[in-house]
Amino acid sequence: MQNLGNTQYFKVDSEPANGAKVVLSTVYEALTEKGYNPVNQIVGYIMSGDPTYITSHKNARSMIMKVERDELVEELLTEYIHTKEWK
Repeated sequence: MQNLGNTQYFKVDSEPANGAKVVLSTVYEALTEKGYNPVNQIVGYIMSGDPTYITSHKNARSMIMKVERDELVEELLTEYIHTKEWK
């Protein structure tokens, strides 16, 4: 049984050349070019795992499927925290 009194650590290694940041940027651009709301579509994909939320334009669908969804969430949260002004 796990000791719930201890904090678990989650270690993230540096991302590869075409990591989550590059993939999200490319997917965002492809969705925008095709006239979709990129935020809604990416959220739909992350929540459901259904790749049909992502266009195949610019190879975006196959790119996003190569990145784990938790890595996408981690990248989005990291960017949010880095740009947020905490008061």
